[in-house]
Amino acid sequence: MRQGPTFRSVTPYLKLQNCAALVEFLKTAFDGIENGRLLKPDGTLLHAEVVVGESLLMVHEAPAHWKPKPSLLYLQVNDTDAVYRRAIAAGATPVFEPADMYYGERVACVTDVADNDWWIASPLETLSLAEIQERANSYIASRDAH
Repeated sequence: MRQGPTFRSVTPYLKLQNCAALVEFLKTAFDGIENGRLLKPDGTLLHAEVVVGESLLMVHEAPAHWKPKPSLLYLQVNDTDAVYRRAIAAGATPVFEPADMYYGERVACVTDVADNDWWIASPLETLSLAEIQERANSYIASRDAH
């Protein structure tokens, strides 16, 4: 399996039920490339590795006696709006529509078919930590005023 990007210091490892559907979602919504898969004796998916952008994700079918472990993932893309629409078309549930955020990125969020949240982001501008903090303070103040 290990074609293309390989393990990093931290590699996302999603242990879920119905992970075959998640693999198909990753391929359709985020142009994922499946490196390979291992099957159970009954032909269902045991484990797969999928490359999304420059990142490798491992997806493993959770045995019935294990609790699934969905997660939050932050995906950098060139066009937040286009990827958001493609994810919705692939079966994701919208959580947060695309918006320009105080930290200089255009961001949206969807929940995939396995209950993982994907934060989809495109950089808009490069800001210093002080600028982001100042904008965060203003954002929180205006949000709390409503």
